Amino acid sequence: MEIFIDNTIRNDQIAKFSQNYKAKKYSKAITNAVSKSGINAIAFNNDVLANTKYRFSIELDTMKVTNQKQSGRCWLFAGLNVLREKTAKKLNMEFFELSQNYLTFWDKFEKVNFYLESMMETLEEQVDSRIVTWLLQNVINDGGQWDMFVNLVDKYGVVPKEAMPETFNSSQTGIMNQLLATKLREYSVVLRTMHEQGQTVDELRLKKEKMLDETYTLLCIFFGEPPHRFDFEYTDRDKKFHREKNLTPMDFFQKYLDVKMHDYVSVINANTSDKPFNRAFTVKFLGNVKGGRDVIYLNTDINTIKGLSVAQLKEGEPVWFGCDVGKMSDRDSGIMDAELYQYDLALDMTFSLTKAERLEYRESCMTHAMVLMGVNLDEETPNRWKVENSWGDDKGDKGYFVMSDAWFDEYLYQVVVHKKYLPEELQKAAELGVIELAPWDPMGSLAVVR
Repeated sequence: MEIFIDNTIRNDQIAKFSQNYKAKKYSKAITNAVSKSGINAIAFNNDVLANTKYRFSIELDTMKVTNQKQSGRCWLFAGLNVLREKTAKKLNMEFFELSQNYLTFWDKFEKVNFYLESMMETLEEQVDSRIVTWLLQNVINDGGQWDMFVNLVDKYGVVPKEAMPETFNSSQTGIMNQLLATKLREYSVVLRTMHEQGQTVDELRLKKEKMLDETYTLLCIFFGEPPHRFDFEYTDRDKKFHREKNLTPMDFFQKYLDVKMHDYVSVINANTSDKPFNRAFTVKFLGNVKGGRDVIYLNTDINTIKGLSVAQLKEGEPVWFGCDVGKMSDRDSGIMDAELYQYDLALDMTFSLTKAERLEYRESCMTHAMVLMGVNLDEETPNRWKVENSWGDDKGDKGYFVMSDAWFDEYLYQVVVHKKYLPEELQKAAELGVIELAPWDPMGSLAVVR
């Protein structure tokens, strides 16, 4: 018996669909409105705007926000925004910034080495294998993770922004990334061809060193060369001038920050069936510094993450976090609310994916890193959070956003907190062994939104 498979769109179907569209009373009106103003303007929930308050029962002192501009360095900006608070408080400064460009240079240089090493680790794989294909599709970008930030600070220290200010290319990284990716794919051809010709690992490493030399010059052209020593000058709140000469970046970190970076851990909420709570995870080929700290996540429920965040904020310390900022958020108002856009009402269509389903089916992942600077508690229960962004002061409330607690539930995936706050089951998670995830797992995504 022949089975008929109807796998094409037929004209009679199109006629029926067209008739159904025209039969719906709202179709013409909503089509006109969306065509003129866009779906977000039509679906925007003004009740959320009216009910959102920029006041918080726990609120840390804040400085003017930073601006990553046309780059995907949010994770670096968020990390440095956490650190600068410690320096400014210690030195009694009204405003202070650490150099984002300095760490950007070293991140790019280390990522080049990380990529080349990954390519050498996979020389026996076919070029069209899934892993090599993934590496070639994800050559280099601006994105990163907290542990990658720690690696850079551990190895290179930090410097004030004046010691290595932004350049055109650090603030607008698109063309530079494109050229660097092209060069790295060329290097991939060279290394794989050398291997196919039977050349030794030592010969490949000598070639790799020449590639790094060439890359260093390229990065200096785009970013400037990082300072090895510099003079630090500042004026404090009391108008007193200070100067310290001939510091190294590590001198500066140890004297003016002296933060035990490894005391801070990444805690995630990935509530999919393949990621049990109270276990530790890493992602293969996710990193920047070879020989540095692996990216490690401790997975737990969202209420535990909230409790950890509140505990750290109560002690006056900000919280680095990762989220999917593109969902249910508005850049201009700075509102992040799970009910901000009523697409279901505007389109008469349901959108019913759960948080776990959004992760599993690649609808959502971590795209952006920011800093929690406050929370509003109603009888110890949070209902909104104060967020420091790095998109300049013309967004939100002078650059600060407000996140509803329901948005936290749905689109926040990671916080970084001091290990002293961890409950016992999370403290012991790594002892059970670290589960390695595939490079293309959703938790391998990087904070990279511009």
